[in-house]
Amino acid sequence: MLPEFEEIPLLRNETSRHFEIAVEGKKAFIEFEVREGKMFLTRAEVPLAFQSNGVGDALVEKTLLYLEENKLPLVPMCPFVASYLRKYPEWKRVLAKGIQIGARERF
Repeated sequence: MLPEFEEIPLLRNETSRHFEIAVEGKKAFIEFEVREGKMFLTRAEVPLAFQSNGVGDALVEKTLLYLEENKLPLVPMCPFVASYLRKYPEWKRVLAKGIQIGARERF
């Protein structure tokens, strides 16, 4: 994660079922569902102005840290999150048992 995003807090918004970060007054989020004790990340949205500058990666990393700290196994349904896991395979440690991310998996 880029240093400029380290201090930005992650919010778990239960009303909208989003993990959110706010950058320059704009929100980036990952939509989630909790089922059977697993965290399903279903969709990510990053404002167009912040795409390709690290906001999306910071959002995913902060969310994965939250899942790890709260012992919530991950089921990545969102292509952006799955892509992040392929890029940073060390984060596969948070995957729910039986879930694998490889070059060809589709959700």
